[in-house]
Amino acid sequence: MKLYDSALVCRSKNAGPFQVTIDLMFNTVEEFDRVLASPNFTVEKIAAMYGAAPEKIAIKPFKRILTIKVVLPRISPSGSASDTDVYGSQQHFPLGNLDI
Repeated sequence: MKLYDSALVCRSKNAGPFQVTIDLMFNTVEEFDRVLASPNFTVEKIAAMYGAAPEKIAIKPFKRILTIKVVLPRISPSGSASDTDVYGSQQHFPLGNLDI
C-alpha cells in the first residue's frame, strides 16, 4: 500500500525559505499507527528519497489530530534562481509514493 492510499490528505508547503513541511492526515488511529510503525517511514529512508541528511529530517506525529508532519530542507531556498517550486506545493509526491 502506498502512503497516498492510507492518508486522507498528503500535502506539502513552505515552512520558511529553507524548509518544507509535508502534512499527512488520517481517518483512523489504525492508519496513523500503521504509517508510524512502517519500516519504510524513517528519517533515513525519507532523507534518501529527498537527497538530504537524516539529521535534517523531522517526523512529528500529532496523534490527537491523527496528523504527521514531516519537515525537510529545501533543495534551493524559496525564491532563489534555482528554485523550481516557490510554494513548496509539489514536494509531497516522493513521500506519497512510499510503500507502507
